[in-house]
Formats: sequence, C-alpha cells, structure tokens
Amino acid sequence: MLNTQLEQQPKDSVQGPLMEIRGVKMHYPVARAMPFGPRKTVKALDGVDLEIRQGETLGIIGESGCGKSTLARVLSGLEKPTEGQVLFEGQDINTLHGAERAQMRRNIQLIFQDPYASLNPRMTIEQILMEPFEIHPDAVPRSGRRAKIAELMALVGLNPDHLERYPHNFSGGQQQRIGIARGIALNPKVLICDEAVSALDVSVRAQVVNLLASLQQELGLSYVFIAHDLQIVRHISDTVAAMYLGRVIETGTYDQVYDRSAHPYTQALLSAAPELRQEPGKSRQLIMLQGDPPSPIDPPSGCRFHTRCPVARPSCATAEPGLDPVGEGHAARCFFPGPIGPTNN
Repeated sequence: MLNTQLEQQPKDSVQGPLMEIRGVKMHYPVARAMPFGPRKTVKALDGVDLEIRQGETLGIIGESGCGKSTLARVLSGLEKPTEGQVLFEGQDINTLHGAERAQMRRNIQLIFQDPYASLNPRMTIEQILMEPFEIHPDAVPRSGRRAKIAELMALVGLNPDHLERYPHNFSGGQQQRIGIARGIALNPKVLICDEAVSALDVSVRAQVVNLLASLQQELGLSYVFIAHDLQIVRHISDTVAAMYLGRVIETGTYDQVYDRSAHPYTQALLSAAPELRQEPGKSRQLIMLQGDPPSPIDPPSGCRFHTRCPVARPSCATAEPGLDPVGEGHAARCFFPGPIGPTNN
C-alpha cells in the first residue's frame, strides 16, 4: 500500500485542462552568414496550442526536427518560450517565482531519452534518488527519505537492496526505471516522457510502457508521451497530436488520428509505420512524400506542408490553414482534409 507521499490524485481535482499551451513559439537566433547580413531564426515551435487533462496521456508524433523535444523542454520549464503561454492549473509557469515556481517544478517532471546519460555515473542509485528531496527538503522528512527511496525502487520493479550500486551496474531498461523512480519521487502531476523508450530494446520498451501505464493508473499521473514508435504512442495515448515543422497539424483521440486521419501528412507518417499484424482483407497504401522537409529557418508560405503534399492546390501556397474541426474533438490544419486513398487502418 502506498503512503501519503504517493497517494493517488483524484481526476476531478482540477476543473478543465491540467495544462494548456497557448500560441507557444520558440525561436532560436542563428549566426549571421555575413557580418552585416540579416539575422535569421530557427522557428522550432511556431504557434502551438494543446491541452493536457488530468490522468490522461497526450501522445506527440512527428518526424525528427518537427519540434517535439523543444516542446518537452518548454512544457517542463527548462526553456522560456519566445512567445505564448504555458499554463499549469491556470497559472503561467514562466511568471512564477520563489515558492510557487518550486512547487511547479515538483508538479512537472521530465524523463529523458538516454537513461545512462541522464544518470550521474559517479553517484549511487541512493544518491540519485535522494537528490530530489535535497532540492525540495519539505517533500519528505529527512528521517523517512531512505524508506521512501526504497519504496520507489520497489514501485518501479527494482530491488531496494541494490541502492548502493552505480548506474553502470544496471541494464538500459533498469536504468530507465531508475529515471522513472526519480521522476515520480516528488509525486508530480505531469510526467513528460521525451523519447523515454527509444533507446531501449523492443521487448524492454513494452515492459517500460506497461510500467508507465500501471503508474498512471495507480498515481493518477498525466503524461506527455513523445516517441518515434507510432504503435507504442497509440497503445499508451488517450489523445494524439501530430506535429510538422513547429506546428500541430492534427489532434484527436488515438483512434481518430490513427484510423481516420484527416491531414495528408499524418496519413503519410502512419502509412510508413511497420505493423506486426494486419487484419485479413485490409491493405494499407504506402504514401510516398516528395522532397525533404523544408528548413525551419525559412518555412514555405501558406500551408507549410504544401511543398510535399500529394493533394496540394495553388491556394495552399498563398493562404495558411487553421487547426479547424473535422469532427467532434478532432481537428486538422488542412484546407482539404480527408483520406488520400486506402488509409492506414
């Protein structure tokens, strides 16, 4: 039985979204090619709007360079956006100071892609798991901290007797479990998983994803789950957002985005995902996109996907579509949403 430090958080404790991302932009200046040349910026995020609800998982998909990891850093407060708001329980996290900001840090935790690189090789597991309580000393009394970290080890399926070992004594999957234990140590409300299973073997990925699902049910956590493995995102997510060139181009429930994709890019992305099983009588068309993704320094005018879109029309190059509804709870940033042909279901 979990103690009060890890008690389940009721899903109705927060009215409306737990987190909101409103018009978030993250632009990075680029060095001038010539001393007096124009200064350009990399538009890693360029107007992102999302919602994260209590006890649910928001999956983020998209090819490399679309802005997923930048979004994770902005959501966790590691970077302040160039423009826009990141609201947690109605408060902009980038306007908080002192005790309020410390509490926000406790409530929003991040799990990194490479478990070995995110664990200090010179620290024992006990020291690694003790660190959050040293940063936030009011979280757990000093006398109860060792018992707490032993409990955390057991909670993620590791032997508490191994606290004196170092990270290199553990396998990759075990190291990621340690990272998860560190992430839930302060009883957060939101856990941001930035490619948290990408560096693991396929069989170990399933174990870690099942662990995350179990912890979510037990502790009432909300997840932002970023991954290249589209099948895992579908398995764990309640809602899914597809990103392209710094913008969200489709959102909806996992079955809406995966089975009834409305945006041509989402359909092309999902058509390339390998499937272990295929239902009899159903075939899937591989949608080949032409060319490479444009540079985020100089994105195309109009719809950013029009240079590669198989259904683009001349108007797509001049006007920019909004993220408009295509069904209840389902939206796509496209003037001509709908299936291209035989789809990914």
